Amino acid sequence: MTLVEINFDGIIGPSHNYAGLSAGNLASANNAGAVSQPRAAALQGIEKMRANVRLGLAQGFFMPLDRPNTAWLNGLATDMASAEAHIRAAAFSASAMWAANAATVSPAPDTADGRCHLSAANLLTMAHRSHEWTGTQAQLQLAFADTQHFAVHGPVPAPYGDEGAANFMRLCPSHGEAGLEIFVYGKSGGPFPARQHIESSKAIARAHCLNPDRTLFIQQAEAAIAAGAFHNDVVAVANERVLFTHEQAFEEPEAAYAAIRDRMPEAEIVIVPANRVSLADAVQSYLFNAQLVTLPDGEMALILPTEAQANANVWGWLQEHVAGNGPIRKLVPVDVRQSMANGGGPACLRLRVVADPATVDPRFMADEAKLDRMAVVIAEHWPESIAPDQLGDPALVAQVQTARLALLTACDLSSLA
Repeated sequence: MTLVEINFDGIIGPSHNYAGLSAGNLASANNAGAVSQPRAAALQGIEKMRANVRLGLAQGFFMPLDRPNTAWLNGLATDMASAEAHIRAAAFSASAMWAANAATVSPAPDTADGRCHLSAANLLTMAHRSHEWTGTQAQLQLAFADTQHFAVHGPVPAPYGDEGAANFMRLCPSHGEAGLEIFVYGKSGGPFPARQHIESSKAIARAHCLNPDRTLFIQQAEAAIAAGAFHNDVVAVANERVLFTHEQAFEEPEAAYAAIRDRMPEAEIVIVPANRVSLADAVQSYLFNAQLVTLPDGEMALILPTEAQANANVWGWLQEHVAGNGPIRKLVPVDVRQSMANGGGPACLRLRVVADPATVDPRFMADEAKLDRMAVVIAEHWPESIAPDQLGDPALVAQVQTARLALLTACDLSSLA
């Protein structure tokens, strides 16, 4: 069995809008009330996946969830017509597009039973995300239904918040070999909530049958959270033996680096100094919210938003790194502006799963022909724009629901309707 890293991107749903629901997410807050472009957003996501396929990377996807979530509204004894504006917006949110928050994934080489374990994230810190897990878990159970190779777990129970792989990193000699799993948790973020609780991380490590000697729990820097790094993947990303991190990502960085090197001496830690790239630059550009990937030729590439290219401090540091002997050899800017404006870069849009693609339900795997079909559906059915005052419009609700059903049908996934 050949294990490779598969990136599963969340397809940006037809209800994509800028309601500013995510406290601590500066882009989301700054663009609250703006007019969104769901069609352009979803097509940008399709092109991002297409570019990955052309790089020779294994690519999967997840479907948008049913929105508005009427079951959640029913539980609150309301509906879209009568709900208060903030409840209506939470029910209508397309935030499941950020698949990095879908689950935490431990590949088979790391687990005691030799299966890949996935735990759906509860996302309970934010109301608009707290009701995602049921739809997410249904897709995980379908995509990874082969119980010989996968184990899908439900979310950690309240009150312990879990935000999935956005607060998780894995270092390993190669994707198919046993690795070091790193869970990053928060304690405080000043004016913003710390979303990942250490008890959630510990529970997931237990559920995934991980070796304690190959598992680390590291605290995210309070200063980073306060600066807008609401998830660890806004200030650090790992791939195989490389940890690419901002100097101020962790609360006790030297202790964190020492613990990593103790358990994995071959780890290469690339630290971007704050005097070259400030936390503000890192958050604005989403330098670290990038896909650090290994290309088929063995070189590492950084798939990053065009906003990083536009930031002189960030791009200058990256150019120097690539020109030198650093492990990142190629920079691949991608246009995901609509996602970025709501606070999610390339890394937010994908969940990394190390597995044999042959063991995954093929309906969730992408190729160029399937991406073409999805693009046609999106161009035909997704709303061109959504203004904040439209969220309660029955015509928009009907269009959003019809659009999702059309995509499910095109991908032979109508069972998720």
